[in-house]
Amino acid sequence: MNRRPKILVVGSFVMDLIVSTEKFPGSGETVLGKSFRTAPGGKGANQAVQAARLGADVTMVGKVGGDSFGRELIASAQAAGIRTQHILQDPDNPSAIGNILLEVSEGQKSKNRIIVVSGANMAITPDDVAFVRDIVSEFDMVMLQLEIPMQINELVAQYAFEKGVPVMLNSAPSAPLSAALLSHLTYISPNEHEAADLTGIPIRKEGKSVNRDDLDAVIASLRGKGVQNVIITLGSAGAVVAGDSGIDFSPCVDVVEVKDPTAAGDSFVGAFCTAVCAGLNQRQALDFANYTATITVSQMGAQPSLPHLADVIELMQREQFDGFDLGLLDILK
Repeated sequence: MNRRPKILVVGSFVMDLIVSTEKFPGSGETVLGKSFRTAPGGKGANQAVQAARLGADVTMVGKVGGDSFGRELIASAQAAGIRTQHILQDPDNPSAIGNILLEVSEGQKSKNRIIVVSGANMAITPDDVAFVRDIVSEFDMVMLQLEIPMQINELVAQYAFEKGVPVMLNSAPSAPLSAALLSHLTYISPNEHEAADLTGIPIRKEGKSVNRDDLDAVIASLRGKGVQNVIITLGSAGAVVAGDSGIDFSPCVDVVEVKDPTAAGDSFVGAFCTAVCAGLNQRQALDFANYTATITVSQMGAQPSLPHLADVIELMQREQFDGFDLGLLDILK
């Protein structure tokens, strides 16, 4: 490939309303918070922004409300260099919001609890995405998530599959998936909890050690449903990718203070897809994605925390990463 990778993201926009506190309130309890901020987010938009900041040529398809949050969400995508001509504004539904509660205690890793009110994201119709069938062959990858109607994901995955375009589904938030959708996926990327929901097989862990029998069973189950490649993020145990060529592990890059885990998974997926589309193999893409997500958790907010390519390369160089020649990333510059 001698051009920037082209990625189509069909997914969600969410305005995050972020409250930090030293202690999560219990039922009926009131606590004083430490801070409040807003930040553009949504799994689809986050992944699109991450891919764009890493050098991909990204087009986004989605729907926001005809309100100030909607205008801010589109503006954030445009600022990242995303092509936004296919983002619709819905006068009948509000933009989605995410109520994010962060528990921030000195000396402890931050924890979060999130409630999403879907708004315009769930108002996307088949007619809104029918044009994708005609343009999907222009792209190197289609990225999907589960914050929009399942019917839309199924249609877009089918359109891409019919044209031989790889499809990544970040299967979050957790939901049942049809056999048809699974059979159209090139990649699926659940975390360990979502993988257990999809297969009924919990993945046992002890610290950074993962039960290999559990992992093999989860992978076999998902691949048996027709998914070509399975990526599972395992928190402090790193991440794994499995396909016809075998299984590759990449350890957690535990070199930063975790300030906000929001959007870490989106950062990982956006980076993995960008790297694969740029020509890296799956193990190389896994390492690149882990370094990218590491920077994300060290900063506050969803899209504000997503790093640029230069930031990731700087961290890899500082940590003396030697898993692959960083010159392979030059196509993204």
